[in-house]
Amino acid sequence: MTRSAGDRAPMTRPPIAYVLKMYPRLSETFILNEILELERQGQPVHIFSLRPSDDARHHADVTRVRARVTTVPQQTWRLSRPMLRAHLELLGSERSRYLGRLWKTLRQRRARAIESFNQAVLVAASVRRLGAGHVHAHFASTATSVAREVHRLTLVGYSFTAHAKDIFADDVRPDDLHRKLEDATFAVTVSDFNVAFLTRITPSARVVRIYNGLDLRSFSANGRRLAQPPRVLAVGRLIEKKGFSDLIAACSTLRQQGRRFQCEIVGTGALGPELAAQIATLGLEDIVRMTGALPREEVIERYREAAVMVAPCVVGKDGNRDGLPTVLTEALALTVPVVATDVTGIPELVRHGETGTIVAQHDAAALAEAIARTLDDPASTARRVEAGRALVEQEFDLERNVAQLLREFHGAMA
Repeated sequence: MTRSAGDRAPMTRPPIAYVLKMYPRLSETFILNEILELERQGQPVHIFSLRPSDDARHHADVTRVRARVTTVPQQTWRLSRPMLRAHLELLGSERSRYLGRLWKTLRQRRARAIESFNQAVLVAASVRRLGAGHVHAHFASTATSVAREVHRLTLVGYSFTAHAKDIFADDVRPDDLHRKLEDATFAVTVSDFNVAFLTRITPSARVVRIYNGLDLRSFSANGRRLAQPPRVLAVGRLIEKKGFSDLIAACSTLRQQGRRFQCEIVGTGALGPELAAQIATLGLEDIVRMTGALPREEVIERYREAAVMVAPCVVGKDGNRDGLPTVLTEALALTVPVVATDVTGIPELVRHGETGTIVAQHDAAALAEAIARTLDDPASTARRVEAGRALVEQEFDLERNVAQLLREFHGAMA
């Protein structure tokens, strides 16, 4: 039975330590949703943020999180009093493991390794004081490195969720990823595509696919108010892997065909000036608008007004790519038609001809054609969005998916 938003189970279980590179982060709504749902299901969480948040804007739901947040200082040789205390605590309680890990770290003679070790020491001492039963990290990079070191210092089990850049980018070291998978109690990832990728690296690893879920109470299929002229919507950071330059090129093609429409790109990022220049060069200033970052509530309103949501994702020159963009799940939950590319796990959600339309990456002409077909065939589009909403309810429900994650945590702590 689905709980109401205010119906929370009492939290009497040992806390789970969540190690995150930065918290809160506007672009990581999926982590916020996961923590809120864990708390709703009675699982206490303590958050360790390895960097202070630098986002000027946060989602309103951040205020609903009950977990305490410890921002872990970045220190090498000059240690604060809390950091010194943590070292002394581990020297007393985990002497042999602590001295062994300290020696191996110092032998590396790298400031970054020492900083990471110090952060792990503070988290490890806190885990002992809290009586935390498990450590979980998001992204198989910095946060998981610290979680793994906490495990080696305390023997408290750890797990991590792998997403996209943290496993696909060219600078990811397969040997490092293998060691993290090998030492973890289990790993979670966000698509079957990713499961296959990770188990090729470490066949013996326990890798569980859990899709990033949505609180479907916040994504009612009702309330669509289509803008006129028809609006093409894209949401995401303005970086290469999002493929927004292909969308702008597709918009140029659609305009040359004499179509009336507007395109809105929501997000910020390093490619903002380059994309703005492309819009100007193609003379699309009156058609394509970049809004910058918007709060979640405003993004949902943009979905409700959109005739089609486009995710033209690509594999970047550095190997970086999306895993399975949450924006596509959100769009389908709100019964917005979707057009996307055949990158990584996207076809698991956007099933071509069934729940949406898939085109090849970097094919602006095919993208334009798919957008046009979506706008021109309302009957087929209606069938696809109905199937898309049903798929989201079946596979991407936050309560169900977090319950699966919680079972993994409890199994690890048993």
